[in-house]
Amino acid sequence: MSNHAPGTRLLAGALFLILLVLPHRVLACACGCGIFQVGTTGMLPTTMQSGTTIYARFDELDQSKDWFGDSSAPANANSDRHIRTLFQTFGLQTLFGRNWGLRVEVPYWQRHFTTAGDADQLASYDHGALGDIRVTGSYTGFSPDRSTGLLFGLKLATGDWTYAHFDRDTEIGTGTTDLLLGGYHQWRFGANAGWGGFAQGMVDLPTAGRAGYRPGNELDAALGVYPVGWNLAPRIHLTPILQALVSLRDHDRGSAADPANSGYQRVLASPALELQWSRLRVDASIAAPLYQHVRGHQLVAPWQSSLTISYML
Repeated sequence: MSNHAPGTRLLAGALFLILLVLPHRVLACACGCGIFQVGTTGMLPTTMQSGTTIYARFDELDQSKDWFGDSSAPANANSDRHIRTLFQTFGLQTLFGRNWGLRVEVPYWQRHFTTAGDADQLASYDHGALGDIRVTGSYTGFSPDRSTGLLFGLKLATGDWTYAHFDRDTEIGTGTTDLLLGGYHQWRFGANAGWGGFAQGMVDLPTAGRAGYRPGNELDAALGVYPVGWNLAPRIHLTPILQALVSLRDHDRGSAADPANSGYQRVLASPALELQWSRLRVDASIAAPLYQHVRGHQLVAPWQSSLTISYML
């Protein structure tokens, strides 16, 4: 990928304006599922892609440790004891010519939730439902190789936010329509351009609250590098990727929210593998926190995983 200066400057300026919208003190809610929207180059347009790509992504987040500020805390300090979620997302990405694209993602979540009630009696609940659908457009006309792009769209209020046994910050849907803004840049470097790199960023800005709950603004970003990789067999190529993921989220607001126990900053290390076999592509990654700071008491995950299977039609 070439480094196209005008597009890069425009992308940097756009992301700077997005950051100005976020509060100066960025903290966040415990789920952090937005981090799965960035990472690896699997769904970034390239000169090799045209037409339509269909994909399925499976993400797992197992929040089992109570965290307070910068360190762990006793489990009984938090009435919530365990949240385990399997995020299943089915998507379609279509590129119109060289400059424009459209992506639609339909998620289905399965969530297990354990909480302590009166007399510290534990109760567990399992619930699966449609999540909040994302519709995102892209503009990639800054350079011939599509190395730089802007992203824009909406997260729709399609997810279930009324399940009786979940709190509003635990519900599968937020109940809100959110504005999505972001961008990406890809480049090559090293001897004979034998290494590649990419940077992505996406901000989620709820446009209004609903029924006394407004989720916090959220920014998720990824920075990755990778070598040219290896040809394992004809038309089969394997590439290792080393990524750093950053997730920042403001605390929730409203009468149905818990602002004292929502909001965080996280930095994660995320090694990944990318396997391409003709038109089929598989991206797999794991991630573990290098640093995390939460507001109040929140459940955090010691690790998380992601698997994306895509096929270019």
